[in-house]
Amino acid sequence: MSFDWSSIFTFQHLFNLIDILIVWFLCYQLLKVIRHTKAINILNGIFVFIVIKILSSVFRLETVDWIMNSIIQWSVVGVLIIFQPEIRRGLEHLGQRLFTAKRQQMYTNPMEEMVEEIIDASKYMAKRRIGALISIEQEQSLTEFAKTGISLNAAISSQLLINIFIPNTPLHDGAVIIQDGEITSAASFLPLSENPDIPKELGTRHRAAVGLSEQTDAITVVVSEETGGISLTYHGRIIRDLSEDELRQSLQDHFIVAEEQSESNILSRLFAKEEKESEAHDDE
Repeated sequence: MSFDWSSIFTFQHLFNLIDILIVWFLCYQLLKVIRHTKAINILNGIFVFIVIKILSSVFRLETVDWIMNSIIQWSVVGVLIIFQPEIRRGLEHLGQRLFTAKRQQMYTNPMEEMVEEIIDASKYMAKRRIGALISIEQEQSLTEFAKTGISLNAAISSQLLINIFIPNTPLHDGAVIIQDGEITSAASFLPLSENPDIPKELGTRHRAAVGLSEQTDAITVVVSEETGGISLTYHGRIIRDLSEDELRQSLQDHFIVAEEQSESNILSRLFAKEEKESEAHDDE
């Protein structure tokens, strides 16, 4: 019975390849971390030492070669001291890339995060009767309206939304435009609706929200400064006094739930509810 030595060499080649790939990956991640830091200059200095070491060996410069050998012997300790912040940052970055980022991609939907930030801001402002107007782009572009305001291009957060609408601040008067998952602009002007069926007690903010929904497919969340009620406009219609759960379900149906399911979303039920209540009121 003969032993197949070729299989051992094959496995050894595979292990060598894995070894090289691991070293390459670690070096690549380290370079990514330090490329925009001062440590890259130190790395260039180390490269110069390596070149001098090679030249001293080739041309047999014994004194220079002895100095380079002495430096290299202590280089490991020196590297750990000099690159301590970068090494720590690199390990943190590697851990986040391998574990945290994967968990976030698995469990966190950017649209879901946007919805929750809008809801948190709306609740806070409604409780304190801070007027707000937040328009969210869908298929039809809102760039024309965003250009009428102050450009922000900022990440969506409840804290930022609240600060924008705080009374007597430069950006509070007007609408916030959200496009592609970020706050594009604030203090933007929206077209006012001339629909005579809009209740008289609703002010300019609500009319602007309805006006935008008449011209685009945008969804606009309105917080009333007078009552603290939360309303939502879509396709020229307005639903008022939404609860937290109703607002969440409405936004989720449009931005999270699949399109084929959105036709039977809660907005349709809420609008139907509004119509029934309106008909009952007319009958009285």
